[in-house]
Amino acid sequence: MLETPRVVENGNIGPVNSAKVPRYSGEPTFALLPRLRDLETEGRTADIKIIGAPFDTGVSYRPGARFGPSHVRQSSRLLRPYNPGTSTSPFAQVQVADAGDMALNPFNIKEAISSIEEDALALTEDGATLLTIGGDHTIALPLLRAASKRAGEPVALLHFDAHLDTWDTYFGADYTHGTPFRRAAEEGVINSSALCHVGTRGPLYGKKDLDDDEAFGFGIVSSADIFHKGVGEVVSMLRDRIGNSPLYISLDIDVLDPAHAPGTGTPEAGGMTSRELLEIFRGLRGLNLVGADVVEVLPGYDHAELTGIAAAHASYDLLSLMADLRANA
Repeated sequence: MLETPRVVENGNIGPVNSAKVPRYSGEPTFALLPRLRDLETEGRTADIKIIGAPFDTGVSYRPGARFGPSHVRQSSRLLRPYNPGTSTSPFAQVQVADAGDMALNPFNIKEAISSIEEDALALTEDGATLLTIGGDHTIALPLLRAASKRAGEPVALLHFDAHLDTWDTYFGADYTHGTPFRRAAEEGVINSSALCHVGTRGPLYGKKDLDDDEAFGFGIVSSADIFHKGVGEVVSMLRDRIGNSPLYISLDIDVLDPAHAPGTGTPEAGGMTSRELLEIFRGLRGLNLVGADVVEVLPGYDHAELTGIAAAHASYDLLSLMADLRANA
């Protein structure tokens, strides 16, 4: 087998050189980046690692997010090395690699949660930053646990989602995709003075949902707020709320309107556009981003890769923020 030609800049091994190999061929790693195991064979490691968490046992409506990581990777083939939205070349600034998928027990939520935390800690033991592609939103809890342990303190959280995900239980179950941030608050792994939901909308079970959420310290920037206030004002509000705290970003793709992301588990009308989401991300440049996840992509409900492409581009902008931060540290 011939050696795969890759883009190499600043000593960093980048994606497959698409001027020599068609983007639709070869291994579907994220953005056609090298695999972590291949770098390790050469005695190298990665500054940013992309890991899949194919798990959806915590869902309450549509299943299928376990197939999300592979779908987002497939949809990321058209990503290119230079990001004009941030004026950065993330794959040249730092070494980025695809670490494959976690092996998670689909029949035992608590065991899967423990496995995710252990894997996240192992992958960041060398100081790497982790971007996780889910999977349902249950995976955010163990990832926040790991991020807090690495940071040595509770982390700030920006949670992009149509829903609060601070409910208590479903059918008596404490760990589901609707409860991760309530558990995280109870466990003290998130900073109660630096929390915000972004893009929320849709019906709730009652006003108590909002009261409970506020008691945990969350602020809310609704989808309607983004429409009326505009991206610039929203970014300023979020930056003021987060400050210099170590920051974790959790993105449920259902924060986007179903017109932009039909392939998701619990869609709600009246959501953000993909343009608004990317512009908000770009406005967070320079914040102390220590980890992120992109979850709830269901390829079985997707059309023409709309959801996968949105998730891939959102992941790319998160990677760009991480790379720029590390390169300028």
